[in-house]
Amino acid sequence: MTIAIDFGTSNTVVTCWNVATGTAETVRLPLSSPLGDVPVVPSLVYVEDAASDRVIVGQAVRDRGLDVASDRRFFRSFKRGIGAEIQGFLPELDGEAMRFERIGELFLRQVIEAVRAVPLPTESLILTVPVESFEVYRQWLGQVCAVTGIDRVRLIDEPTAAALGYGATAAKNLLVVDFGGGTLDLSLVQLDRGTQNQRNPLGFILKWGEKSFAEESGQTLKTARVLAKSGLDLGGTDIDHWLVDYFATTQGLAKNALTTRLAERLKIQLSQRSQATEVYFDEANFESYELSLERDGFEQILRDRDFFGQLDRCFDRVVQQAQRQDISLREIDTVLLVGGSVQIPAVRRWIEGYFPAEKIRQDRPLEAIAIGALQLEDGIEVQDFLQHSYGIRFWDRRKQAHSWHPIIQAGQPYPTQNPIEITLGASLDQQPKIELILGELSDRTTATEIFFDGDRLITRTIESDDAPVKPLNDTDAGRVLAELDPPGVPGSDRIKVQFRIDDQRFLRVTVEDLLRLRVLIDDQPAIELG
Repeated sequence: MTIAIDFGTSNTVVTCWNVATGTAETVRLPLSSPLGDVPVVPSLVYVEDAASDRVIVGQAVRDRGLDVASDRRFFRSFKRGIGAEIQGFLPELDGEAMRFERIGELFLRQVIEAVRAVPLPTESLILTVPVESFEVYRQWLGQVCAVTGIDRVRLIDEPTAAALGYGATAAKNLLVVDFGGGTLDLSLVQLDRGTQNQRNPLGFILKWGEKSFAEESGQTLKTARVLAKSGLDLGGTDIDHWLVDYFATTQGLAKNALTTRLAERLKIQLSQRSQATEVYFDEANFESYELSLERDGFEQILRDRDFFGQLDRCFDRVVQQAQRQDISLREIDTVLLVGGSVQIPAVRRWIEGYFPAEKIRQDRPLEAIAIGALQLEDGIEVQDFLQHSYGIRFWDRRKQAHSWHPIIQAGQPYPTQNPIEITLGASLDQQPKIELILGELSDRTTATEIFFDGDRLITRTIESDDAPVKPLNDTDAGRVLAELDPPGVPGSDRIKVQFRIDDQRFLRVTVEDLLRLRVLIDDQPAIELG
């Protein structure tokens, strides 16, 4: 059986395929709590004993009131810190150094153990990832799965999974707006359908309720092609922090775990009504505060933070990518809203500024991603492209510093038809080996900085003279490309390197020794690309 996990900044959703009924189902775990009609696992961790990896996760953290106490053992929004360079520090607990990667691993291990206790088999797992996730995050997911003993793991971009999860029957071009707790992801997905009578190994039937998708439409979905995508490190957690900052300025409210939780509840209330109120009791000085906010005031806070400007710029990047493929806004058939933050009325109105209301669907914002991810198990072909550029590091003599030479540009579809070829030579006399450091390049002159404000994990966008780079293999073992025998000498090309990207998004490397005329590395996978 295949399990799909949508690991979110605020909430995590687990789904499985029910073979008996032929339907995708959301799994209710002991860690879950209902959010509307959907069981979700709150992405919360409380570390009881770091030395023995004993933790409390999910709804149990809230049931014990551990999410509202200023306790360094409590962690929320930890997904945002995985693979990121953090400004600040994490506590040392029980003599153990804590990292966000370890917190995330402990959380996912508990979720997977809870799935096995249902009991459900976990021999195959599909994980969803944000559009803007870097390779470091994807590698971390693979390592977590290896620890839990799951051998078959596949990844799919969250908005692409959402397009499959909605099962839109008549639409061809779908724009997915995935706005969750930690990220905003936009993706334009084109669905290619064949007739029901076609026998195609890639085809599958989406089934919801009593009737299958094929029975309703007379067609079978064969391919989901990603045409454009863009993302931001902006989510509902940021809005919670903005509200805390507002009350800290206007009422002198303390910034801590309790007030962050109250801000989140205010935000949720304001999605349903025009005014919201929460009462805050400060046990330190035995004073109570009444936090009240009207929807107009809430939306002014969003405007003050350039919230809608950020959404516009992200949307513009998708539009520009679509236009390069001769697809206009009018040709987008359906807009699918995914994630808890799309339920904010101002977000809905922002979308209606671009599309008529009849094109917008918002009927399964919380579970569409995890349900859609399961469709990979039934053989659907996802044709995607790389979100980031990749390059090799070299020494820039003019700048007297390392720089990066692109070898793969963002937007590159995969698998590649023709290999990318470079030649390299020795730079020192009697050089025993040639090293090559690969990096994931960003095409932006802005970077996301993640830092601590008290016990809050905050993100902000900063201007940068250089586009940020994430080295991918900068380790003693990883950076060695070829052992030279005999040793190399400067002045001539020594090795030829060919890169190709396979259909699983792995960068594969072939290395040939030009002096010895022999292949040193033959089409070996080096890294998985994002």
